[in-house]
Amino acid sequence: MFQHLFAEMNKMLQEIVTDYPSAEGAHRNDLLCKYNMLHRLSDEVMDEWLAFAEKLSQFREQSDFPVQPEEVVPHEAPELAMDSFVRGQGYYKLLMYGKCIEQFKEVIQQHPDSLAARLYLAMAYLQEGDGETAWGHLNHMLALIRESKLKAMIYNALGCIRASQERFKEASELFSLSLLHDPALPEPSVNLEVCRKRGGKLHFGNQLVSLL
Repeated sequence: MFQHLFAEMNKMLQEIVTDYPSAEGAHRNDLLCKYNMLHRLSDEVMDEWLAFAEKLSQFREQSDFPVQPEEVVPHEAPELAMDSFVRGQGYYKLLMYGKCIEQFKEVIQQHPDSLAARLYLAMAYLQEGDGETAWGHLNHMLALIRESKLKAMIYNALGCIRASQERFKEASELFSLSLLHDPALPEPSVNLEVCRKRGGKLHFGNQLVSLL
């Protein structure tokens, strides 16, 4: 129902992100107008969504009307059905990272070992420039993960946090651990070279972000 709306919003936002740094004059003003429109629209969509979700929740609590349960994948993580999880996902997609963090904090209060919630929190904190708090959530995930490829991606992300803080020795150790768990992962090798040169572009890894 909402896919088309968000597809158009994301398309317009990508145009702004790509063109704005080099835009001048009327084109720059046009992009700024589009940004302001997107910001207003995202707020309006979220306000309407939250109001609807609140009414739905009140009806569920106050009425004996039998609500038809949704199909649930067997053994699906229970936190995925939480209102705060769904709202947090929405805020993340709308780039509203502060509000996203508020929602996922509620999720981990009830489900502290939720990998999905921890990952959303880590990514949102990184977007907010808080690497240390993001580190805490990623580090918590390591003790819970068994799959080597995912462990490798987490170690690479931790290495990027340390490298961005110019703690290159620690970062190099983390990138090496990443390669140990998945030698085929390309980013850690590139990032090790950044550490060796003590400068350059860090590769966080699209595969980890794509899990969101």
